[in-house]
Amino acid sequence: MRGRLDSIDWAILKELQADGSITNVELARRVGLSAPPCLRRVRALESAGIIKAYRAMLDPKGLGFEIVCFAMVQLDVQGKKELKEFEDLIKGWSMVRECWTLSGDIDFIMKCVAPNLAAFQGLVSELTSLPNVRNVRTALTLDLIKDDPLVPIEDVPEVTA
Repeated sequence: MRGRLDSIDWAILKELQADGSITNVELARRVGLSAPPCLRRVRALESAGIIKAYRAMLDPKGLGFEIVCFAMVQLDVQGKKELKEFEDLIKGWSMVRECWTLSGDIDFIMKCVAPNLAAFQGLVSELTSLPNVRNVRTALTLDLIKDDPLVPIEDVPEVTA
């Protein structure tokens, strides 16, 4: 699909990634289209799976989640069955907000939030007691330096209507 995106599609993606709550009318104005064709393009990008979802970015501390941390997990056995069992279990843990599989010494890295240090310690305790978990290393965050969306969309050339 990437090769079939034109400059207007890229402009739409850039605007929506910056502000998913923008109205279609404002989005159309910013990318140089009228509203109906703009909406058709957005729907096509959604149908193609390029736009996966829309979310509001919330402030964890403002909502009582004082701790943001990363947990790096190494398993004893990395067979398909064992990996799937771990993944399925972690998907149900609400404090785990992101979980990525990695190559190398660490099998999983998880971004977690907790309301306080005691809850964080409970999470670590649960992780370390899981069957097949060999090692858990954690790192508490201090300050967020950069929080850009996942896809680095370069500056899109001006679209001429």
